[in-house]
Amino acid sequence: MSVTPLSLQAAMNGVAEEVDEAFDRLLALPGDPRDPLYAAMRHAAIGGGKRLRPLLVRASADIFRVDPARSLRAGLAVECMHVYSLIHDDMPCMDDDDMRRGRPTVHKVWDEATAVLAGDSLHALAFEVLAEPECHPDPFVRSELSLALAIAGGPSGMAGGQMMDIAAEQQTFDLPTTTRLQQLKTGALISFSIEAGAILGRIPAEHRTPLRGYARDIGLAFQIADDLLDVEGDAANTGKAVGKDAAAGKSTFVSLLGVERAHQQANLLVDQAIEHLSTYGPEADLLRAIARYIVERDR
Repeated sequence: MSVTPLSLQAAMNGVAEEVDEAFDRLLALPGDPRDPLYAAMRHAAIGGGKRLRPLLVRASADIFRVDPARSLRAGLAVECMHVYSLIHDDMPCMDDDDMRRGRPTVHKVWDEATAVLAGDSLHALAFEVLAEPECHPDPFVRSELSLALAIAGGPSGMAGGQMMDIAAEQQTFDLPTTTRLQQLKTGALISFSIEAGAILGRIPAEHRTPLRGYARDIGLAFQIADDLLDVEGDAANTGKAVGKDAAAGKSTFVSLLGVERAHQQANLLVDQAIEHLSTYGPEADLLRAIARYIVERDR
């Protein structure tokens, strides 16, 4: 098993701690009948998880010397969107999972109604966090961030990919269709995370091409690694059930490519992603380290 470089590990730990502290403040129990809702949101949002998306926001924003307090806000917003999707994804109407991040899923601890509301509330919180002036003093920057996250989370992004994933249980998808599914379901929020740093840094859209290429390649590499973990992983490490894709008959990168070719393709995508960053210097080293980590992780 590969060892995560200390500098990357420190960055991951630092961002995870900041995200948890922010959620702890935002989701304090109000002391009224809404307490179960807030408790369910806290259960899903605080602790556990790689915090990859907030880390990507921070790593991208640091290239452009963005105030870390602002990149934390954008990272928190995308994590809200991600966690909401996990709560809903785990419910009986979709993947019906009992465990997430090594602990019982929200609908198992509470009930389905509370899980729906917890996910809905985190979705709303994402845009509340982006809309507040603390995210950025320029309202046009806040507006662009909000629009980008809405697109990444909607039918042209994550939700559309989830719909394709549901359809994949009844249909056999070829490699291009599976790639499109994962570009939407997984890649859209990863792409937002990378682009958010550039938006915060007021980098014009036409100058974000290298970051978009990087995001596209690591998004696919991340999903291939996830598919491999579903075949080769250990539930004790992943914190969730493994082997579910094969049991459901879904087309995955592993089922379409085979284990060896899937590993090769993931590594090729990481090399391509790092090459996209060739115009940047040491300020992009954290993004380079994250790309390598994506295919070396065991959870």
